[in-house]
Amino acid sequence: MKWLVSICLACFSMIALAQAPISTGFFSNKALDGYDTVAYFTEGKAIKGNPEWSTNYKGAEWHFSKVEHLQMFLKAPEKYAPQYGGYCAWGVSTKNDFAPSDATQWAIVDGKLYLNYNEKVKSRWDQMPLQHIEQADRNWPALIAQ
Repeated sequence: MKWLVSICLACFSMIALAQAPISTGFFSNKALDGYDTVAYFTEGKAIKGNPEWSTNYKGAEWHFSKVEHLQMFLKAPEKYAPQYGGYCAWGVSTKNDFAPSDATQWAIVDGKLYLNYNEKVKSRWDQMPLQHIEQADRNWPALIAQ
């Protein structure tokens, strides 16, 4: 019986350590906490999406504020989805680790969306965004492969 408990604990630990390709809440499957990822590009601000206009992509539920935004996303999800699966870009860069992000702490750099953990972390990101992107781009493939 002890061996069964050990196997169950080992399996649970491995599942708990695995990270989803898209950052979502612990009790939710919503990407970007329900914010409209297309709106960052078209409206220049974080806008809550509506579950009426939603889709699933990479295991997460994505909400949009307009049906047009949903259609744009469906045509080119990689264009609108945040980099590093929506995890904190500064955390991927400096800590080489996963951290959640705040959908209101964002930046678009060279046509790509990046999210950060909070306002303080975003201010650190803003000091050297290109260097952080370069480092995070190096870290991300091995990090997501874990």
